[in-house]
Amino acid sequence: MKNILVLGAGRSSSALISYFIKNAPANDWHLTVGDFSLQAAKEKTQHSTAKAIEFNIENTENSRSVIRQADVVVSLVPASLHPKVAAVCLQEGKHLITASYVSDEMKSFDTEAKAKGLLFLNESGLDPGIDHMSAMQVINRIKQEGGEVYSFESFTGGLIAPSTDPDNPWRYKFTWNPRNVVVAGQGTAKFLQDGLFKYIPYQQLFTRTTPVLVPGLGEYDGYANRDSLKYVEVYGLQQCKTIVRGTLRNHGYCQAWNLLVQLGCCDDTFMMEGIDKLTHRGFIASFLGTDKNVEDEIANRFGVARQGEEMRRLSWSGFFSDEKVGLAHATPAQALEHILNKKWKLNPGDKDLIVMWHRFRFLHNGKMSETQAWLTATGEDETHTAMAKTVGLPLAIATKLLLQNKIRSRGVLIPVTDEFYNPILKELNQLGVELRETTVPAGN
Repeated sequence: MKNILVLGAGRSSSALISYFIKNAPANDWHLTVGDFSLQAAKEKTQHSTAKAIEFNIENTENSRSVIRQADVVVSLVPASLHPKVAAVCLQEGKHLITASYVSDEMKSFDTEAKAKGLLFLNESGLDPGIDHMSAMQVINRIKQEGGEVYSFESFTGGLIAPSTDPDNPWRYKFTWNPRNVVVAGQGTAKFLQDGLFKYIPYQQLFTRTTPVLVPGLGEYDGYANRDSLKYVEVYGLQQCKTIVRGTLRNHGYCQAWNLLVQLGCCDDTFMMEGIDKLTHRGFIASFLGTDKNVEDEIANRFGVARQGEEMRRLSWSGFFSDEKVGLAHATPAQALEHILNKKWKLNPGDKDLIVMWHRFRFLHNGKMSETQAWLTATGEDETHTAMAKTVGLPLAIATKLLLQNKIRSRGVLIPVTDEFYNPILKELNQLGVELRETTVPAGN
């Protein structure tokens, strides 16, 4: 019997855990799900092949005992805690799989992981994850056919289905960690455009968007995400003139979100005084020079129409209401998250929507061509979301391949070689997560 330990039973865990439970009998697996909340773990493990436990990585002795019993650990804890999980996995000689970006601290485990014959696989969920795998499959095919990639753009977004909450002007709800949404983009975005290095500081990020037309779905806005430059070498695109990875949002989201950024509502560096007494309107007013005519002040300060779309989104979110924030202590970002969650929490029957889009421009046989590849997935309900499916299934498939000795690579890695992406994408296709493509002469 092989023992799989899943750490974290939050929003993105449902499809992952269901996959393990469904495939446990045929593969002789036993599943343990640990979470800071024992109740959350129990809700996801109502099956004889699975066990729920309370888990806190900060409890060193208990963590080592639990991880010691596993053959592989799948970590869905907050990204900042992955290095702590990895350190215990190294001590106990256990494989580790995560969906999060590789941090410098995680990279530092590479030599020791290789020496111990361990795989620490990261960036293997949706974004990052399926985006890497699907991009590399196309890039390597273009190269194998004699082409040279000159431009690569990739944007992914977790949105809501058209039928969900039709009055929601943002066309958005929380389908993954709300905190990550609120602080998204902080830092400087870095990318390559037409052979030039480009940088977008946080205060400009949501004003410098890229129009993205997804075949069959329509137009979206994309904003640059983190550091695209580090993937030039990872993807083998040293000759590429443009490489940018980013996040997709529906039209109007970025313009309205930018008002909250400029006000300072996304700041997570200080605790607000008197937050326990503030209303939603008072929260917004605390970043303005007046407590009166808050709507007029915002419209005048940012040059937006008083009855315009940006103000309509803020009003719909309740920012101008006299409802109490409802927190005793909070940073601005924490308060913002709490207020938004009152309207952005998935309700019973809500369905989310994943949209991923790549565009490759390449020279082949002396002619410039363009391939677009895109993926969409719609959730079943507020629990079995498309986000949980597209984040969890590639993690689960990678775990299965590892336990079946079909993955031989070791060390701190991301899934950008065919050993990973061919079998994972093939099974995802069978499970209904399918990438579609079209190729036309460039510029058409």
